[in-house]
Amino acid sequence: MTSPSYELQVAVVTRLKADPATIAIAGARIYDTVPSEAQRTAATGAAWPYVSLGPSDENSDDAECITGFEISFQIDCWSRAPGFPEVRRLADAVRIALHDYEFALPVNALAQLEHRQTRFFRDPDGLTSHAAMTFAAFIEAA
Repeated sequence: MTSPSYELQVAVVTRLKADPATIAIAGARIYDTVPSEAQRTAATGAAWPYVSLGPSDENSDDAECITGFEISFQIDCWSRAPGFPEVRRLADAVRIALHDYEFALPVNALAQLEHRQTRFFRDPDGLTSHAAMTFAAFIEAA
C-alpha cells in the first residue's frame, strides 16, 4: 500500500507549483522544508512571500469493505509586505487552487478535499504576516 498522506502531499505541492494565481504571488517559493532567507533569495531572487507545508494528521476512517483515511493538513503562507493584504491574497490563491480540486492520485483515490479554516496573524517578530490554513482530505486506500 502506498501512503495516502505521501500521495496527497505530492499532489498538493505539484498543484500549487503549477497554479498561476499562486505562482503570481509566491513564485517558486513553495516548500516542504523552508530554506534560510539567504538561500531563498539566492535560489529565487526573493525570499518573500512563500508557502510552506505545516503539520498533518492521518486518521483511519474505514467503512464496510473500504479502508479510508481522513487527512488533516496545514499550509502556511508568509509575507513581509506591510499589513495583511499580500498574505491574504496568497492564502486566497492557495484556497482556490486546492478546495474541491479533484486530484488523481497514482494509487489511492481522493474522495474529497476541502478547505476548513484560515487564521491570519502577525508573528512575534512584528514583521511577518502569517496565514495558517487547514484542509481536510478523505482518501480511499487502494
